[in-house]
Amino acid sequence: MTAERPCHGLRERKKQRTRLALTDAALDLFLDQGYERTTIDEIVAAVEVSQRTFFRYFATKEDVLTGFLAGYDRLMAAALAARPPAERPFTALFEALRTVLSAIAEGAPDDAARFRRVRQVFEATPALLPAQMARFSASEKALAAEIARREGVNPERDLRPQIMVAFHSAATRVAFEECARNEVWDAATVAARIEDVVVLAGRTMGDWI
Repeated sequence: MTAERPCHGLRERKKQRTRLALTDAALDLFLDQGYERTTIDEIVAAVEVSQRTFFRYFATKEDVLTGFLAGYDRLMAAALAARPPAERPFTALFEALRTVLSAIAEGAPDDAARFRRVRQVFEATPALLPAQMARFSASEKALAAEIARREGVNPERDLRPQIMVAFHSAATRVAFEECARNEVWDAATVAARIEDVVVLAGRTMGDWI
């Protein structure tokens, strides 16, 4: 067993390097010539691997983008589950979001650059909207289920967890869209703006309801 662990770790690192190489090559091509005009053949040629290797890591071309952001969705879900049980839902969501924003703003420079480039591709490609909405839906469903568990309610009968998560997610999307309109792509700046907008959303909910 002891002898197998270094080998296993080496394989995992090699797989991660290949995945990131494919992601970076795809982003280069998407931003240079457009997402829709880029083929999988061009992506794998840039990395000098086969199509079979590509499909070992990604189900589709759009999965290069949604798969990268899904990692942050999983971090959000884990951070929400780790919040103190007595914390109210919107506060718990906001604090979990802070964990994600810190990971984006303070993470490795290469990951911050990928985050920025992925956002640029999404904003430049209307055809990706269905994939983006499907990702939002899956993430919101997981977060609403966690809020329901924390509050001890039946998510099939009580719609409040879904409403709370939808409100929080809408505020986050407003911030992303505002950054895109103003061509703000720096990860730390985007993270700070998202936090500002979500704080404003919480105040608005308190003032207007």
